[in-house]
Amino acid sequence: MTVGQAHVSAATGPDGATDPALGSAPSATGESGAHDSGSSHTDHHWRRPGRPGPRPPWWPVDEPWPPRPRRGGRGRHAFVWRVGCLLLLLVAVATVAAAIGLWIAAIVLGVVSAPAGALAGAIAAFALSAVFLAGMARALRAMGRQLVALVDAVERVEDGDYAVRLVEPRQEELRTTARAFNAMAARLEETEVRRRAFMADLAHELRTPIAVIRGQLEALRDGVYPPDPEHVEPALAQAATLERLVEDVRTLGLAETGSLPLDREPVDPALLVNETLSAFRARADGAGVSLAAELPPALPLVSIDAARIRAVLGNLLSNALDHTPSGGRISVAVAAAGGVLSIAVRDTGTGFPPELLPRVFDRFVKGSGSAGSGLGLAIARDVVSAHGGTIAAENAASGGAIVRVTLPLLAV
Repeated sequence: MTVGQAHVSAATGPDGATDPALGSAPSATGESGAHDSGSSHTDHHWRRPGRPGPRPPWWPVDEPWPPRPRRGGRGRHAFVWRVGCLLLLLVAVATVAAAIGLWIAAIVLGVVSAPAGALAGAIAAFALSAVFLAGMARALRAMGRQLVALVDAVERVEDGDYAVRLVEPRQEELRTTARAFNAMAARLEETEVRRRAFMADLAHELRTPIAVIRGQLEALRDGVYPPDPEHVEPALAQAATLERLVEDVRTLGLAETGSLPLDREPVDPALLVNETLSAFRARADGAGVSLAAELPPALPLVSIDAARIRAVLGNLLSNALDHTPSGGRISVAVAAAGGVLSIAVRDTGTGFPPELLPRVFDRFVKGSGSAGSGLGLAIARDVVSAHGGTIAAENAASGGAIVRVTLPLLAV
């Protein structure tokens, strides 16, 4: 199935009714939405205080997570503890050096008397203390410069400069802070780029239906067209397109902020697939395409939002029907293994264009001639990610496209 040749709402059945669970997703098999898969959103799971959270994206891949506690460390206060001890040592050494210096001066001035060996030892101790203090001063200056650089970088980010990055110092705590800051700045920069691209794409998608509605209404006002259903219908159709687009954007916004509501319940995967296929049976028969379900016996229940996952499957089936010629076949294969439920939608169409295959789940990505917004697969990806699952697309070696959804078999 060719990307973007036609885009049908992910939540619209064969009768054109909109399913509010997913909003519209006028997507072809190759259209898509934002993260990159890097933008996944999962349900929020509470954890007990003190337990480590998920591995941060900026954490080095060659270091274990959670980090092993260092011997003699005091958790998150280890850095403050070491700095405090260092300052106390610095004060102690400075006090001793000052006392030795005063004693040497008193000997030189003849205020007190001391053996020559004692004077030589005092001078050596004073010299060692001076070297130690000089080294500590250099280290503190270096730490101060790094903290000043951090403050300066924070101010630049505040001013909107997300390209700023910190050089990672040798000190472990400061290095971790620099890595976290760089990861934060990179995410902010990526978000800003995506925001600007999204606004440009959204403005482009809004322009066409608004222009059609305005043109039709002006023609009706000026008497160019009679106010009959034939000339009112195009404006209504474009208004419906705008409504679906707004719902798509709303769903994407909820998903990207982790606020997409999920009404989980125990669901029989076989029943869900059969019901979804039944909704598309008449359309498939009219197109001369056969639908088939490949269901093993005794599938386990899965805890999901049935309405949203049904809308995802509807989007995939609608896309497959758009790009499968008469005489073709669409199958939905379900399997459960390793604590994961897999649902694969396969067709015998033309498959994804190779140049768009890596980006089919990006927002507003669609092929030439597409009539949809390019948000269908983006919404499907975010809904699946909100369930803690994955979705992937590929071209079959024998022809056609395969879109595979995996969902965790959570306890029901």
